Amino acid sequence: MTIDTSPASIDSLPDYAPVPKSSLGPAVNEQGYYVGRIERNLYWVTDGVYQCGFLTTPDGVILLDAPATIGHNIQRAIDEIATANDVSNKVTYLIHTHHHADHASASSLFGKDIVRIGHEETRNLMIRDNDPNRPAPEETFQDSRTLEIGGERIELGWHGSNHSPDNSYIYLPNHDTLMLVDVVNVGWVPIYGLNMAADVPGFIAAPAIALGYKWTHLISGHMGRLGSRDDVTLHQQFVGEMVDNLKEVFTTLDPTVYYKSLWPNTWASVSGHLDEVVRRACAPLAAKYVGRIAGADIDSFVLSAATWILESLRLDLGVGIQVHP
Repeated sequence: MTIDTSPASIDSLPDYAPVPKSSLGPAVNEQGYYVGRIERNLYWVTDGVYQCGFLTTPDGVILLDAPATIGHNIQRAIDEIATANDVSNKVTYLIHTHHHADHASASSLFGKDIVRIGHEETRNLMIRDNDPNRPAPEETFQDSRTLEIGGERIELGWHGSNHSPDNSYIYLPNHDTLMLVDVVNVGWVPIYGLNMAADVPGFIAAPAIALGYKWTHLISGHMGRLGSRDDVTLHQQFVGEMVDNLKEVFTTLDPTVYYKSLWPNTWASVSGHLDEVVRRACAPLAAKYVGRIAGADIDSFVLSAATWILESLRLDLGVGIQVHP
């Protein structure tokens, strides 16, 4: 069997709706990053796709996540701020939101002489993965922990599984900022599998938990700008309508034709049925949300997210599951 690995032609690429200006952030510099102040000594760094944050303190720099795609630009951004403000550029603490490699693999760039902190399950999963780019955190917490470092207060919270089993909230009350990664893609729809949610009910509940904190600025881990409370609400509306539409279509659509006409090809029957549910549930979303949230017309993302939700509705919540008489 021969696999086609030739490059795609420009003519073969699909057309998509323009990205709303509200979904875009500041331009990156020649080195590929943007660094900006959030409040006081709290800063954020982005390459337009990933984000992290850092605090400058008398005890050194506290880094919040270490995304691989930003990589060495994390230190360059810190150096830029340290030079401008005449503060230390040495990273002494690294706090992880969760164990995933894309948000943590630049950790090894900062060597062994730093304190790494994360949820206890982040430590367990990093030990399991045995990735030299992601040394496991030495200091952990279970449900919550308050850090006092260099005169700054950082509140760590775990409210159950969502995007991943260990995904945690980092709250900086004195900087009016919350960091919650891989749940809300600020200004954009979720990607495949609802951002690859490990726990769909937990993922859907996470924004409400986030809004329960008092904050103005959100470091969401993805895309090119900081988030606001309105961004979280827009995400809730988009996902919430997807859930409601799926429930309505799945519980009212007569699937007989798929199971009679395609039998005994069981998987063809199931695919025909569930794919049609997802298609009908998502059809109204693009028209309503294009121009408000980027990617609403990218079927591969939207349909994949809806499929993942539908499976959770069936298997986690029992929607449409009937016991044979």
